[in-house]
Amino acid sequence: MREKMATGRVQAIIKGKVQGVFYREFVRREAETLGVSGFVRNLKDGSVEIVAEGEARKLGEFEKKFRKGPLMAFVTDVQMKEEQATGEFDGFDIRYS
Repeated sequence: MREKMATGRVQAIIKGKVQGVFYREFVRREAETLGVSGFVRNLKDGSVEIVAEGEARKLGEFEKKFRKGPLMAFVTDVQMKEEQATGEFDGFDIRYS
């Protein structure tokens, strides 16, 4: 088994029409395709939170995808923070909390 080396971490809050449009499932699929780990979850205010770790290049590609979202979504704002990678994630999950 090879060792995973997370080189970056981002936390993003996505605003717009991003709940009830399969946004979280879209984000999960894109993350898995790119080999990015972390999670996505709905927030009570109607926005979506993404926390992701991976190589800088892959995180950049992932950001392009989640800024657009799936066909029925309409992203109006993205607030992002770069953070220190922790390596705590094993895969990418949809959280329901």
